[in-house]
Amino acid sequence: MVYKNYKDLKLSALGFGAMRLPTADGNPDAPIDEKKTADMVAYAIAHGVNYFDTAYGYHDGNSEVVMGKVLGEYPRDSFYLATKFPGYDLANMDKVEAIFEEQLKKCNVDYFDFYLFHNVYEKNIEPYMDRKYGIMDYLMKQKENGRIRHLGFSAHGRYDTMKRFLQAYGDRMEFCQIQLNYLDWKLQDAKAKVELLREYNIPVWVMEPLRGGRLASLSPKNEEKLKALRPDEKIPAWGFRFLQSVPEVTMVLSGMSSMEQMKENIATFAEDKPVTDEEMETLMEVTDSMLDILPCTACRYCTAHCPQKLDIPTLLALYNEVRFANGLITHMAVEAMPEDKRPHACIGCQSCEAVCPQQLEIAKAMADFTEKLNQPAGL
Repeated sequence: MVYKNYKDLKLSALGFGAMRLPTADGNPDAPIDEKKTADMVAYAIAHGVNYFDTAYGYHDGNSEVVMGKVLGEYPRDSFYLATKFPGYDLANMDKVEAIFEEQLKKCNVDYFDFYLFHNVYEKNIEPYMDRKYGIMDYLMKQKENGRIRHLGFSAHGRYDTMKRFLQAYGDRMEFCQIQLNYLDWKLQDAKAKVELLREYNIPVWVMEPLRGGRLASLSPKNEEKLKALRPDEKIPAWGFRFLQSVPEVTMVLSGMSSMEQMKENIATFAEDKPVTDEEMETLMEVTDSMLDILPCTACRYCTAHCPQKLDIPTLLALYNEVRFANGLITHMAVEAMPEDKRPHACIGCQSCEAVCPQQLEIAKAMADFTEKLNQPAGL
């Protein structure tokens, strides 16, 4: 197992994410299979994994319970446990103390090694920063009392939202968990987010290293490109090798739901094999081939001519994401916007298109975006 130094700790470079634990019949909505989970944890610990990440809402609240029960069979100082305050649900903002105490009981521990503000994004940044809820004050108090060893945050929000949070609390944040993989390096501009965190000297924790499994298998043409570079490297491993090439990355979390995935990932992290410049160039070619992106350059000529005053560049960036994967995070980002600033507010006048240097069909994109948002969101 590759290890990374973090302060005075030695963390396994691969962390066990407990959002997609094995379930009784393979149905993600079914109860967690505790026996399979215990077997996977045992294998992980035996092969050097020492970081386990759960959250209040994972598996309808049962992930913390099961992980607490399973990890309770091991000495407390033999693993590091992370969980999160569920601020993605605004109804929880005035319940930080009650929820934190509940989490300690559910996880069967006296302290958390790592604790996070869960999913800082456009809709919850104001409540997270509102002193009347006292969330930061309470969590800092728990840190002073030794019940939180390291405090950080996870973020699915846009760059500007992360920057606002860091401007307010960057001096107190010890790590940040973001969605990072070679696809989102471009699609979600994760590269810029990594650079922002570097400015604050905040190490990066990675979630969705394989984009929810989308990078575990590629088109035959793309797989052939990668096999030509490393014939023995498995396709999912390329996602991890990319991350091993980003110096700011300390922890890579993988939501493993089977022993087979666990064994493959641990085998990958038996060594550190970052990609070469040539390989990185090929990975970016693979990324480009997967993206059908409207090439908005955010020049903002369009916004000055929009009678609805829509933030068209931001909407197009979100539209590009929803075209690739109609996921819950994109829906949440749109729902965080005022009702009259969402894509359905476009009246199709095409004033924006008249001044667009890229000659984008913006009105058509807004109509399609609205239709996609009316469809059920995936994970």
